[in-house]
Amino acid sequence: MLKIAYYPGCSGQGTSSEYDRSTRAVCRTLGLELVDVEDWSCCGSTPAHTVNHVLSAALSARNLAQVEGMGMDKVTTPCPSCLTNLRTAAHKMEDPAFRTKANALLDTPCKARVDAQSVLQVLSENIDPEFIQSKVVKPLTGIKIACYYGCIMNRPPELMRFDHHENPMAMDNLMAALGAEVVPFPLKVECCGASYGIPRGDIVARLSGKLLDAGRMLGADAFVTACPLCQMNLDLRQGQINDTLHENFRIPVFYYTQLLGYALGLDRAELGFEKLCVDPRLALGRIKQPAQAR
Repeated sequence: MLKIAYYPGCSGQGTSSEYDRSTRAVCRTLGLELVDVEDWSCCGSTPAHTVNHVLSAALSARNLAQVEGMGMDKVTTPCPSCLTNLRTAAHKMEDPAFRTKANALLDTPCKARVDAQSVLQVLSENIDPEFIQSKVVKPLTGIKIACYYGCIMNRPPELMRFDHHENPMAMDNLMAALGAEVVPFPLKVECCGASYGIPRGDIVARLSGKLLDAGRMLGADAFVTACPLCQMNLDLRQGQINDTLHENFRIPVFYYTQLLGYALGLDRAELGFEKLCVDPRLALGRIKQPAQAR
């Protein structure tokens, strides 16, 4: 069993607890042992770097130092925003002068020797697709899925170093391995509006509405995403988008780990479908039972 340090992130303890729950469940089922970072703390989320670059890096570097203290050199997180902060901090801490400034703010100095990866990257690079297929008990046959990565999971490419920065395929390949029909979604790395959902709902409505419309035009029954903020904008705010744009979107938006867990036959209590705002049964009902598929 592969053991790796796990950074759940703040949203995983609240607004995206279903993502954290399903992530832990599928990793356990696929032979990945996630070891929570000891005494982890907030990475600074989206606003910290706009205030102070050194402090922002120190917030993430503290968690990297915790991983080093656990005797581990790799950490994984499900959240692209957390991932960006962890990787950015590690990159900046390679500069001795910057590292000195950031470490002056920390009780335990960070040596910048930890590699941060998304859970999606860990799965795609360490678990053979054929092994995943062998574990599938409920194939996603009959459902059409649009894979939406968001704008920071793979970009900038020189920092993230995972998949293609304009046409990533990790989620597409995973969903296809589970038996789903993956539509060729052209906006998979376009921005949904991110944290503008609070100060500028009109911007999120326009950008996320564009994504939903493209998915609908392609006949997608559902979206899958790897980002809590993207999932919130497309799912939680779908009603607001409908009101703003005078639309009638009703497209469920899953975390990819939820559908992976469903295909693996995990208990629904571990998948958190009840937390989705758009009724997931609209899409799950499309999945054919094994007898129907034959």
